[in-house]
Amino acid sequence: MTIITSGTIRTEILGVADMVAREKGIDREEVIEAMEIAIQKASRVRYGMERDIRATIDRKTGEISLYACREVVNDVENEVTQISLDEAKTLDLHIKVGEFIKEPLPPIDLGRVAAQTAKQVIFQRVRDAERQRQYNEYKNRVGEIINGQVKRVEFGNVMVELGQSEALLARDQLIPRENFRPGDRIRAYIMDVRQEPRGPQVFLSRVHPGFMAKLFAQEVPEIYEGVIELKAVARDPGSRAKIAVSAADKSLDPVGACVGMRGSRVQAVTSELQGEKVDIIPWSSNPAVFVVNALVPAEASKVVLDEETRRVEVVVPDDQLSLAIGRRGQNVRLASLLTGWGIDVISDSNESDRRSAQLKNRSRLFVEALDVDDVLAHLLVTEGFTTVEEIAYISLEDLMAIEGFEEELAHELKSRAQAYLEKQDAEFVKQFELLGVDKSLTKFSGLTPKMLVLLGQNSIKTLDDFADLATDELCELFPDLSKEEANQMIMEARKNWFKV
Repeated sequence: MTIITSGTIRTEILGVADMVAREKGIDREEVIEAMEIAIQKASRVRYGMERDIRATIDRKTGEISLYACREVVNDVENEVTQISLDEAKTLDLHIKVGEFIKEPLPPIDLGRVAAQTAKQVIFQRVRDAERQRQYNEYKNRVGEIINGQVKRVEFGNVMVELGQSEALLARDQLIPRENFRPGDRIRAYIMDVRQEPRGPQVFLSRVHPGFMAKLFAQEVPEIYEGVIELKAVARDPGSRAKIAVSAADKSLDPVGACVGMRGSRVQAVTSELQGEKVDIIPWSSNPAVFVVNALVPAEASKVVLDEETRRVEVVVPDDQLSLAIGRRGQNVRLASLLTGWGIDVISDSNESDRRSAQLKNRSRLFVEALDVDDVLAHLLVTEGFTTVEEIAYISLEDLMAIEGFEEELAHELKSRAQAYLEKQDAEFVKQFELLGVDKSLTKFSGLTPKMLVLLGQNSIKTLDDFADLATDELCELFPDLSKEEANQMIMEARKNWFKV
């Protein structure tokens, strides 16, 4: 870069400013301001570092003007930077305290050291302006795909040239086994643009789910136009991916549109992603249907959802189990990421064995608690009863509605169930008393004797102990409680803290 001195032809200053502005793609005014600061800094070496020296370059003629500025004050503390009001009025009758007196200085020729200082200042200001321009240009382009050229590769990190800007494609944002060399053309996703200690930085990615989404938007006009909506993307970069698509128009096949004629559209995306296989799945607002669709190529025979924990159990035929899980759990993991539900996959035989074990355990419970035979216990389980409490508190009419259950039998079953629970509660009362559970807790509404025993076993023995629990801790102790119920109980217990 040419350094301007007072001996330089005036128009050359503006010529240099224009040249730098064009080369760096920044505003001409910023370059001139950088030159003014550089001249000011260099002039202080000549006229004194303490002096407030300001330089201006005429935007039309290129003429340099130097001034020593002094602030007008009532009491002068520093004669170099301040001037008294009385003295200032001899120079300007209308001057006021707080304003500045500008005293012209003769132009200087920059020496070698001063010229080097000026050069560094100009370079730094131009770099800062260049980085700010880059930040302003890309800050609103996060989420776009850009084309660039590999400038250099440092320790696996790829520096990408984007016209007059530069971006970073970190090693962990590259598709596995992907290699680039200087000069290679590259497409990437603008993941983030942020201010770093060394200046604004553009961060790129080729593994971000958004990269695949944008590639499909480029290849499938229906997605770009909004006719088809890409609902979710889950990727195992370089290996496999799943995308969920839907169409507002029911007559349109969103999966077929994304696959393209003879697979041309999906193949174009796969080629860009180093052979990454893509499963295109129809999205559904029904979570069970969506999860089943997401597990392709496996087929499910049964689905059980737990909306509170957002987990779903999927039962598949024995010969489909390995297909549903995938190599190293890849298929079920991607399906879980795509749907946002935790997925547990079990085979038909395992589910059947588990169901048989549950049937046997529940039948045994009813045999022991109600003193009935195996046939009657099995019938109760088949009708959906899982606990003695359900039999004790069901209405007599509902129990009689079961085929073969007459009034006398129904009444006897309820009586036996209630007697069993009373006996069980009496045992629990003895246990929590032995554990030393305080009366303040035993009288608290909503806690059964069984719950009090469990609390005592966990060293929660007073109402204050209970009130001090977090909602998640109470739900962990009693999984049947919802978060809302647990929170309500804790808040009710805490009312005791505010009693006068």
